[in-house]
Amino acid sequence: MKIEKFVVGAVMTNCYVVSDEETGDAVVIDPGGGAAKISACLKAEQRKVRAILLTHGHFDHIMAAEALRREFSAKVYCSEGDAELVQDPVMNVGRMFGMECTIAADGTFRDGETLQFGSLSCLVIATPGHTAGGVCFYFESEGVLFSGDTLFFESVGRTDVPTANERTLLSSIRDRLLVLPEETKVCPGHGAATTIGYEAENNPFLAGAW
Repeated sequence: MKIEKFVVGAVMTNCYVVSDEETGDAVVIDPGGGAAKISACLKAEQRKVRAILLTHGHFDHIMAAEALRREFSAKVYCSEGDAELVQDPVMNVGRMFGMECTIAADGTFRDGETLQFGSLSCLVIATPGHTAGGVCFYFESEGVLFSGDTLFFESVGRTDVPTANERTLLSSIRDRLLVLPEETKVCPGHGAATTIGYEAENNPFLAGAW
């Protein structure tokens, strides 16, 4: 599995292209901008875009989703819990930044569901707190977790936005993420990659989380 990261949009969001180099199957995670740059990479590497996956519905994670959906005829998926949020510029905080960004998902998923797109598959792990419907995508065979804005390097997602809750967020991280293998690589929605083990030991927001 190959992972390519693009830092895009107004608040430097990490968008990821996850692909199987043998089959060319690919999924795009959190396209928060930079549609032309992402598209150029997909075309240059002759990727077949099987889906566009959203960890949550905030504007900075969906800005390029519509353009990529049209160009590659790929469906957009989000959690059931954020299906309304992605369509509301107030709830997805786009209007706060002067951006009227919305999208209607083609399909939704639930906690514990295994998503299969061509040769790629991942487990949906519900991690509410940053948004009510926030999720992470866990590629268990590769030991990689795409954490969206739930867990960052030495930090966690903000909880001063609609549908967010600090206690819920910390419980999600403690109960759903810190139980993963310590060596699991965490690819967050902003900033540098980390590991579950490192965050369990060093994240100041998680002190006493065990």
